Amino acid sequence: MNVQLSFIMLAVFSTSSFAKESPPEIKVYSQNPVVFGEKLILICYASGFYPRDINVELLKNGEVIPGAEQSELGINSDGMFHLSKNVGFTPESDSQYACQVKHMQNEKTVTW
Repeated sequence: MNVQLSFIMLAVFSTSSFAKESPPEIKVYSQNPVVFGEKLILICYASGFYPRDINVELLKNGEVIPGAEQSELGINSDGMFHLSKNVGFTPESDSQYACQVKHMQNEKTVTW
């Protein structure tokens, strides 16, 4: 009986301690509607990822936008993580904006 109980506890502990790797879902949006020449906040939200190690960058024409602020890493009730990164900027019609996320061995860029 004790051996069976120990085996069951070990199996439950093992499966709950090692969550499956999961890539982030990425959303890029502005806080308000775009008016060229007026300042906005560009936001990148990465959610539903595991493990926690992740790198998020906001880009303008492929270059990192300086001064971006990143939130604290949050954890959902399902054990997956989420975070956001934002930066104030003045959009230009001839520029391209994006969020680049590196998680595990994968890299994904989502344009705004």
